[in-house]
Amino acid sequence: MTSFIAEMDPSQLGMWLTFAVILVALVMYTLERLTFELTSLGVICVLLVFFHFVPVVDADGHNILNPTRLLAGFANPALLTVVALLVMGEGLARTGVLEAGAQMFFRYGRGHAALATGLAFVAVLVVSGFMNNTPVVVIFIPIMQALASRLGQSPSRLMMPLSFAAILGGMVTLIGSSTNLLVSGMLIELGNEGFSFFQFALPGAALALVGVVYVIFVCPRLLPERALLTNAIAGGGRQFMAEVAVTEDSKFHGMQPRGGFFPDLKDMTVRVIIHEGESFMPPFDDAFRLSDGDILVVAATRAALTEALKGEPEQFHPELGQDWERFEGEDGAQRWQVGNQVLAEAMVTPASRLVGQTLTQIGFRYQYHCVVLGIQRRSQMIRARVTEIRLEPGDVLLMQGRESDVESLRGNQDILLVEWTAAEMPAVHHATSTLVIFAAVIGSAALGLVPIEIATLVGAGAMLATGVLNIRQAARAIDRTIVMMIAAALALGSALQATGGAEFLAGLLLSAVGDASPAVILSAFFLLVAVLANIISTKATAVLFTPIAVGLANGLALPIEPFAVAVVFAANCSFASPVGYQTNLLVMAPGNYRFVDFVRVGTPLLIIVWLIFSLVAPWYYGLI
Repeated sequence: MTSFIAEMDPSQLGMWLTFAVILVALVMYTLERLTFELTSLGVICVLLVFFHFVPVVDADGHNILNPTRLLAGFANPALLTVVALLVMGEGLARTGVLEAGAQMFFRYGRGHAALATGLAFVAVLVVSGFMNNTPVVVIFIPIMQALASRLGQSPSRLMMPLSFAAILGGMVTLIGSSTNLLVSGMLIELGNEGFSFFQFALPGAALALVGVVYVIFVCPRLLPERALLTNAIAGGGRQFMAEVAVTEDSKFHGMQPRGGFFPDLKDMTVRVIIHEGESFMPPFDDAFRLSDGDILVVAATRAALTEALKGEPEQFHPELGQDWERFEGEDGAQRWQVGNQVLAEAMVTPASRLVGQTLTQIGFRYQYHCVVLGIQRRSQMIRARVTEIRLEPGDVLLMQGRESDVESLRGNQDILLVEWTAAEMPAVHHATSTLVIFAAVIGSAALGLVPIEIATLVGAGAMLATGVLNIRQAARAIDRTIVMMIAAALALGSALQATGGAEFLAGLLLSAVGDASPAVILSAFFLLVAVLANIISTKATAVLFTPIAVGLANGLALPIEPFAVAVVFAANCSFASPVGYQTNLLVMAPGNYRFVDFVRVGTPLLIIVWLIFSLVAPWYYGLI
């Protein structure tokens, strides 16, 4: 064995070492004994050390796989484009742009179950073609939960189809998925042309349209009706008491009850109306009309209050005016303005000094620099203004304030911050500028005015410059797991190419298919990549098989494009396993899924996409 290794060509030794590292990495990624980041770092370190002592030299005697080459993945344009898209996606999510668009489709389908579901999935399909899938799925999860509730279904019927629709939509454009960008980047590194924005849009659209039919009409029927493990995120169905001030320019002004109640406030229950100093209880006189100065005491869920805050935040505390972030004015008084606001819940402790006092007596806003929007008390019906309620042990306060002020409540002996409930408020005042920036990025890249990496990086910078995001929020949007896995996969791809591993595997595939036609070879290659994409990361699969696709095409003397596009589509076919794609992991808890659910429902979709590709791609690329 020792003599065999000693006689082996260094490039062959490097090739087999690369194969061994790939195999170990795939096992580690699948078992998740270590974090993805640590496994990826280990891969890079092993390659750096090995090829330093066993170099792969070129004709001039230089080491091809030097640290500069192996670490180039961290500066790869495709990776930087993915990072910029993640930042831009955070900006779109934070300003409420995605949710507003999704709610529009939701309203159009109201009253028709099939139409509402279909429109929601079509919306996901379209949006996913132009931005990273992860924020799209995050935004649509609560919307699909609400849709399931109104349709009387379990969310388990809609969560997995949501992920599948996002994956299918990502097959249409270059930026629809980070996988697409990685394949394009690898092609450039291998000396070939990368993809243009809509280069594979037509075959991608064919796969997406057929796939979404399965998603809409078949998936929900195959999925089980399962109760949720928990209530909805951040508050569930608990009702908070809140008060709303009616002003002349608010949406409440002029509202009239019908049948004693307010049907326009379907997400809020009006408990008391304070009109000209008098309190009125339901049922209300249908002739009554809300006017400027009226105060509504309402019961609503956190989700409903959050939705109302996005439109008119000043209606919950008119004395704060239009501005909500605390700062000191020239007269020394406290002022507030919208910006970087967080919504969180805190519970009054049994030994709290606040017990028995009202928020006004406590001076809560000035003592804690947070505004209390609502109070929840063990399902009791309260018919008093929020500022007049005397706090009791166990009361839950729904608060809004700056993140630093909310975090300062940790360790407070009087109120216990419920850590997992903290969530940033949508910065809707930046929605227009966010849309303009995003449209400019998409337009300039689609028209070929500038390369996609330039457009996205400038777009991310513009969102920072205009205040849509700050540096901390942008940094938090960058997924270090994605960065490390892409860098490691690119390093392995370089090693495969430099050591001849890609050509070796391409030769094995050619031997296996024998004298089969190009269409059959392309179909078999697609199926192989698709199956592996459900076992390992889609990104690792894409990067590792791109050089193999190039070698296979060259060995057959065929165009590279159809085989590279096969890698794009097949690597995205992570339908039969939750571990292959991040959006599948995101919907597991809301849908209360098991691993076998993905196998049972996702495998037919993978087969459908494979069959459609096998019919469309050879015809589209002239291989038949």
